[in-house]
Amino acid sequence: MNKATELVDRYVAVWNESDADHRRKGIEQLWAEDGAHFTPSLEARGYRALEARVAGVRFNWEMVPATGGAVAAVGFEFLVLGDDGRIRLDYQFLDRPPSP
Repeated sequence: MNKATELVDRYVAVWNESDADHRRKGIEQLWAEDGAHFTPSLEARGYRALEARVAGVRFNWEMVPATGGAVAAVGFEFLVLGDDGRIRLDYQFLDRPPSP
């Protein structure tokens, strides 16, 4: 598995982790201590804020339902990595918000 694929897998896994201890460890492995996550309406900077952000949502991207149909949401993440390979900055962009 290449490094980019591994990073994406770990990133998605942390957003879906239900165990608080595993989630905390995953955050510390992914983000730098002063790392940040940005959305148009939120800035989470540092481990405590990142943990609150991740615990408050679940990260799921479904471009199209498995049975077919309209696109549920369109967006992307832009990650800036530090020299150690952990996330320094995490920007989330939504081209179209999720459908109700």
